[in-house]
Amino acid sequence: MAHYSSNPYKNDSKTGNAIDRKRERERYLMISKTQQEAERLSTLLVQHLLDKKILEATDVDGLRGLFHNQMEKLTQMEDFDIQFKIAPLRGLVKNPNFISLFLTQYIIEDLIESPKIQDIFGDDEDIYQAVDSVMNAVRP
Repeated sequence: MAHYSSNPYKNDSKTGNAIDRKRERERYLMISKTQQEAERLSTLLVQHLLDKKILEATDVDGLRGLFHNQMEKLTQMEDFDIQFKIAPLRGLVKNPNFISLFLTQYIIEDLIESPKIQDIFGDDEDIYQAVDSVMNAVRP
């Protein structure tokens, strides 16, 4: 006789697994698109941050290179490392773009110490909004 299992959470786990697979695929596509367009996106991002007066820089080309390197680095990082980096900003906005969070945290935490930067203006949300307005192009 066959064994009947009535797990009330079975449908929930199927739904949860489907959502996880969809999110993982979206993350992969976003990282892939960021890698493919890193040169263009880093140029746009630096220009936008300068136009919005979020950053004051002494070396714009060097700054573009730093963002390009971060976008390349993102493609090689483990998911845990990305989540660890963006953890302080995770609750900043509803439905955040994890790449925008990563770059925002990079600006707040690491870029401030670069000799290519004179100053950074705005609060975390202002910086995120400026970064996300450019990086939103990689969302599927």
